[in-house]
This record gives sequence, C-alpha cells and structure tokens, in this order.
Amino acid sequence: MTDKLNHFDSDGNAVMVDISEKNPTSRMARAQGVIAVSRAVFDTIKAGTCKKGDVLSVARIGGIMAVKRTAQIIPLCHTILITNCAVDFSCDDEKNEITAVCTVKTEGRTGAEMEALTGVSASLLTIYDMCKAIDRSMVIKNIRLCEKSGGKSGHFLFEGKNNAD
Repeated sequence: MTDKLNHFDSDGNAVMVDISEKNPTSRMARAQGVIAVSRAVFDTIKAGTCKKGDVLSVARIGGIMAVKRTAQIIPLCHTILITNCAVDFSCDDEKNEITAVCTVKTEGRTGAEMEALTGVSASLLTIYDMCKAIDRSMVIKNIRLCEKSGGKSGHFLFEGKNNAD
C-alpha cells in the first residue's frame, strides 16, 4: 500500500490519474452496505406490498444504473467499460436490515472499486426513497469495499479491521 495520493500533482492540484501506460487486466470489485429499517418497512419490502412497486427489484436496477454513471458522479473517476454488474440483497429478519452487495467486472487499465461503491450506495438510497412514506428513520451504514482483484495493486480482501470499526 502507498501513502501517495495520486489524484494530486506536485503542486497540490487535483488531477485525473494518467492510466495510459497501465496494462489492461481483468478486474473485479465487490462492495456492500446495509440499510436498517423499521419492522413495518421490512415487512412491506419482504411482502412486496410497497405502493411504488417491488422495492428490491427497483433498487437493483438503480444500483446498476448508478454503476454505469459513476464517472459522471465522482469528479476524477475514469469512464470504464463494464463487462458485468450484479446487485444482490440479503434480509436479516432479526435485525430488520437489508444488505446490498454490488459486484462489478471490467477489462481495462483502472479498477471498478468506485463503480461497486456507487452501485451499492444507489441501491440503498433507492430502498430509502421507495419506503420513506412508511418511515423516514432508516439508517444506511457500513458501506465498504469488500474485495477487489486485478491491476498493479493485486488482490484486496476486507478483513473487518479499520478505523471505522
């Protein structure tokens, strides 16, 4: 790991990283996040009775759409060719929590970490948007990169230890 911030030049100006000399490789990034909801929201989502439609299906599409537009949202992010994107959900009945996982694959000179993080964020925000009429006290939390592979820095696997824990 390096301490150098590569989005700044020697004068401290924000710059887009030059990836022209990098070799294209297969790359994958997987991110996840959680939304904690009330029992009423959780039951509505599980039963598929939200007035706005199937919450998790719409949230999946929202996440995928966000992945494809990441470079338009994150200022210094490169546009990448997405070769695959999946957004999956798991529901914890005891905690009234929904975990979203976004996996992005690409072939190129830069990774897909920002796309995976953006996709999981947008999917959780979509859940919030669709269910806010029931209860606005939902909490989005623990958004993080879980794994990435490919590229010069190689494989990364989140092992649950960082300053946020």
